[in-house]
Amino acid sequence: MALFNKIKKEELKAGDHIYTWRLGYLYSHHGIYVDAGNVIHFTSTAGREIGTGTDADCFIFSSFSSLCSKSHCPTCGDRPRNNGVISSCLECFLSGDKLYRFKYGVSTCVFLAQVRGTCTTAPSDQPGDVLHRAELLLSNGFGDYNLFKNNCEDFAIYCKTGYVILGKAVGRSGQVGGLVASVSALSYACTYSVMCPSLAPIGLVAYCVKRYSADIGVR
Repeated sequence: MALFNKIKKEELKAGDHIYTWRLGYLYSHHGIYVDAGNVIHFTSTAGREIGTGTDADCFIFSSFSSLCSKSHCPTCGDRPRNNGVISSCLECFLSGDKLYRFKYGVSTCVFLAQVRGTCTTAPSDQPGDVLHRAELLLSNGFGDYNLFKNNCEDFAIYCKTGYVILGKAVGRSGQVGGLVASVSALSYACTYSVMCPSLAPIGLVAYCVKRYSADIGVR
């Protein structure tokens, strides 16, 4: 499980960027651990962490019970459950899934070897700065949620580093960057394997270049 940075709850520290995988390892949800089991995170809709902005959302949310809003939580009490930046208890954040910690300041080799959306080459700021940004965004928001341009991983990375990418470029977060890189690599691999089978490995090179160039620490 080293590739996914799994940790125990007692290992958590204030200001940690944490995440949990949903639907197996299809996608992950990210947030900032505050203290005493509290997490600040960015959601598209109450109790739901993903959204495409299309009719597909209705199918996704109705098909998987883990994405639906939970019943009243005795720990969270009457905290707001609206979309946007919210505060919840760790258990509500995890929704029964496992806990992982996002890594910062990793080497290029480690970055490319690990799964998308689990680490970055960018260095992390001090916990006090991280918590200050998270609390500030809890009060003021982080803009409109967008799966490709402004998602929960972007929120957590901004809290940890102060880095944000402005504009309409796709592939800001590690998850999206990894997806874009994979599609690009597959395209290269298919093209070159047809032209010349011995050049098929160029797809792996394309993946590494695309994914690395999409990392927030590089961009």
